[in-house]
Amino acid sequence: MSKPPDDATMTFWEHLAELRSRLVKMAIAFAVGATVSWVFRERLLEWLSRPFVQAWSSGHVSGQASLHFAAPASLFLAYMKLSMLGGLVLALPIILYQAWMFISPGLYAKEKRFAVPFVVVSCGLFAGGGYFGWKVAFPMAFRFLLKLSGPVGGSGFAVTPTVMIGEYIEFVMRMLLAFGATFELPVVVFFLSVAGVINHRHMIRFARYVVVVAFALAAIITPPDIASQFLLGIPLCILYAVSIGIAYIFGRDRSRGDAKAD
Repeated sequence: MSKPPDDATMTFWEHLAELRSRLVKMAIAFAVGATVSWVFRERLLEWLSRPFVQAWSSGHVSGQASLHFAAPASLFLAYMKLSMLGGLVLALPIILYQAWMFISPGLYAKEKRFAVPFVVVSCGLFAGGGYFGWKVAFPMAFRFLLKLSGPVGGSGFAVTPTVMIGEYIEFVMRMLLAFGATFELPVVVFFLSVAGVINHRHMIRFARYVVVVAFALAAIITPPDIASQFLLGIPLCILYAVSIGIAYIFGRDRSRGDAKAD
């Protein structure tokens, strides 16, 4: 029999102190990760710009691929943003672990054992989503966007891309975080099903609406081409189907635990 959660062991102020301690540890992990990312900032930029360079070299745009900055401090600020993104990714395991430890007093004893699997699966899903975006979606998106440049009509007038490094990093950050966050759907469903907010029946009932929302969200996040939208919309639908199974397993176990506790 699972031991029911016990939230009465800590006062409100003790909860606040615990939250402060967890947030401080998260901030330290983020700062360390951002520092490491700053040291390797050029390698990170080279890695993130690889899909852009490949799309540029595919023949749609002449010349050598390059990124520009307009003001003396623009490159420094761009590297700072890049370091913050790298710091978030490197600190993600610690951030997730601290978040789990903060909510663990409200879980059953057998659910508390999911700490390490939760961190591993969450980081794996986020990394998988980001890698999927970088490897598959980014090249297609950049090829589509760069293909729009070139001669306009037959007047001899041409549109030439001059991509600023700050705007490029913001675009890539937004896309990476979007793909990484959307791939966390099974983890979100796990928490909601454990908390009793949703169950597999609710998810099956709203599946048709989720498909519409998934492709609408993909249309907002990705560039306005059909291929990129399908590259995000289809994985979202697959993850939702997997999440239904997760809600069935863990929601059912939680219900049985409550029945036994009664």
